Amino acid sequence: MPHSFLYIANPARIVFGPGSLAQINDEVRQLGCAQALVLSTPSRRKDAERLNQQLGNLGVGVFSEAAMHTPVEVTERALQAYAAMGADCVIALGGGSTIGLGKAIAYRNNAPQVVIATTYAGSEVTAILGQTEDGVKTTVKHESILPEVVIYDAELTLGLPVSTSVTSALNAMAHALEGLYAKERNPITALMAVEGIGVLKEALPIIVQQPENLEARNNALYGAWLCGTVLGTVGMALHHKLCHTLGGSFNLPHAETHAIMLPHTMAYNAQAAAEMLAPAAELFAGDLGGGLYDFAQGLQAPLALKELGLAEADLDKVADLAVQNPYWNPQPIERQAVRELLQRAWSGTRPE
Repeated sequence: MPHSFLYIANPARIVFGPGSLAQINDEVRQLGCAQALVLSTPSRRKDAERLNQQLGNLGVGVFSEAAMHTPVEVTERALQAYAAMGADCVIALGGGSTIGLGKAIAYRNNAPQVVIATTYAGSEVTAILGQTEDGVKTTVKHESILPEVVIYDAELTLGLPVSTSVTSALNAMAHALEGLYAKERNPITALMAVEGIGVLKEALPIIVQQPENLEARNNALYGAWLCGTVLGTVGMALHHKLCHTLGGSFNLPHAETHAIMLPHTMAYNAQAAAEMLAPAAELFAGDLGGGLYDFAQGLQAPLALKELGLAEADLDKVADLAVQNPYWNPQPIERQAVRELLQRAWSGTRPE
């Protein structure tokens, strides 16, 4: 048994289960709000408009310009819309891009947030905001960023494309895996992490074969919630630093980048964090890096950064940026070793 540890639970109201979207009006009222601005990406505008209609007189309109990596200029336009419509809270309908926009608004004006999570991003249960300005992605942590209410309704994920489902869930796994060796790790987050990884490992192959399997979709949301809770409770390491660099400076898609990088970053830390990663490694036949690669390959996830359009000539710059102000990591972060990791990830080579 552990001798000592610190565990701080982030306060959040979690409304979980198929059909739980029906409670949205009650959740807005419970926050003491009456003028909700619905947020979405452009592709989900029609869904956002339907939600605004469902809200009745509690909805003031839709802002549908949410974008990857939460560009500051988009946040500024959203703040103008929030003020112009007289909103008193935001409802983020979607995945990481929309959730990020809601958090960015709240960080600036303390707006109460309701999140209706439709992917497995996990950021909805963290007080962390990643935002991009002038080609640089930075993160900030503040209590105002944490959404007050999160609704997980698996019925809303039935239409989520299989490819997005896979990469989003691998992104969630990354949160839990890095949580296992985080400097702030504790027995509670370790339990959540292993459970979340295991649930997603079982659910994903079913979703690939049966995208409208409600039980598998519900299980995947449960796993994603656990993984996201780990992300919001402990710090992250090299994996997230590399993904933030690739996303913020080279505009690579968030979930796909996480999916590609995960086997390689786990292989990088496999020896230094062997004891901490052992429960997860057991889920992948004892070889975490190679097992994750094989698992992703079996799900037809992207395996190479070159598939996302990253030029091989940019790998040196990525390595240079990644070792600047590095996150804490169990294995020392050495520029040459990171460069070699990136080369394997770029080419899609299975980690040894």
